[in-house]
Amino acid sequence: MTEPPLRVLTIAGSDSGGGAGIQADLRTLFACGVHGCVALTAVTVQNSLGVTGVSEIPADVVAAQIISVAEDIGVQAAKTGMLASAAIIEAITPALDRVGIGSGKTPFVVDPVSASMHGNQLLADNALDALRGLLFPRATLVTPNLDEVRLITGIEVKDRVDQRVAAEALHALGPEWVLVKGGHMWDDPECLDLLYDGHEFIELPGPRYDTENTHGSGDTLASSISSALARGASVPEAVRFGKDFIVRSVAASYPLGGGVGPVSPFWSLDR
Repeated sequence: MTEPPLRVLTIAGSDSGGGAGIQADLRTLFACGVHGCVALTAVTVQNSLGVTGVSEIPADVVAAQIISVAEDIGVQAAKTGMLASAAIIEAITPALDRVGIGSGKTPFVVDPVSASMHGNQLLADNALDALRGLLFPRATLVTPNLDEVRLITGIEVKDRVDQRVAAEALHALGPEWVLVKGGHMWDDPECLDLLYDGHEFIELPGPRYDTENTHGSGDTLASSISSALARGASVPEAVRFGKDFIVRSVAASYPLGGGVGPVSPFWSLDR
């Protein structure tokens, strides 16, 4: 009889265009050889041009999904994406504690989705407060982009010095590790991601590709990291794996519709 694969739970919203959200998470988790489970937080009306509508799932239903999956199927890692509201964040916190996700137990990656690809705020201020106060202290790793860094800490990252200051400010909010992504530091010829554990800075440089098709890049990175954590990798090992995965996925990105196309893990089919 075939043994079940490792499992990763994604707590995120749906992208009807298939480029980001749980669709990108499940696509990436499959490509990384793990079984993806879902706690759906919201349904979006979305295509390559943007989001025109959002319908939240009731907060108690989101929390119940986490408990239902974790207590029956079991998960070796979990991640968040779009959490939509303070009510959802507040509801899932005791659910995470109940099933032992985060807080030094099952690895927990918080991708603090709070800004659009254009830098616009997606979470209300009270939801940002809940993110900082409830989820960051439980996180094994947080993975903000620079617009999310600005919303969460107030720090405008313009160069690599600012990136280190931001990493320190984010780590002070309680996560074990912080990954400050450098993709939006447009003046830097590289895409430098910075990993920090409160003691050591680890620089992870990567190429900057001439493409606008980067939809779902944050979801893909966080999911690939989560898959490696589920396999027992250390955080630096998992982040290096995720960095390689997203670099290849950006290189394989494709146009879709009339707007921004997605990054693609389809390159992994050639392995």
